[in-house]
Amino acid sequence: MNEVVWKVKTFRELTTDELYAIASVRIEVFVVEQQCPYPDLDGYDQQAVHLWAEKNGEVIAYCRIFNPGIKYPEASIGRVLTAPKFRNLKLGKVLMRFAINTVEARFRTAEIRISAQDYLLKFYDEFGFADTGKKYLEDDIPHTEMVRR
Repeated sequence: MNEVVWKVKTFRELTTDELYAIASVRIEVFVVEQQCPYPDLDGYDQQAVHLWAEKNGEVIAYCRIFNPGIKYPEASIGRVLTAPKFRNLKLGKVLMRFAINTVEARFRTAEIRISAQDYLLKFYDEFGFADTGKKYLEDDIPHTEMVRR
């Protein structure tokens, strides 16, 4: 069982083990690795579609997706990550393509807004996201709002 398995579930479809694994990797990346204490459990998970990759039962890449009108007027993608010890697999691009396809299929829209950490602007640009000019600090990390139409 060395292969990568992709999963897409709503909050209510998640098992407690899946939710625990997702929360663990989000904390590992966004709180511990980025040294940024912030409230990861923000009350939005219940409204999200969760998309992730597993290898040998471990969450190795993840993001959450929202219907238009929840985070922004457009659909949105957030909490995009690859677990540190699996970054050599180059899953970020696969994850983003899968997330965009999921938004288009489930929500019937190509309009997606994200809050991108500034060091990833070029990465998101590759997927058609454009800088809106709105720049801000979120949890003391420089971010830029980007949109894909």
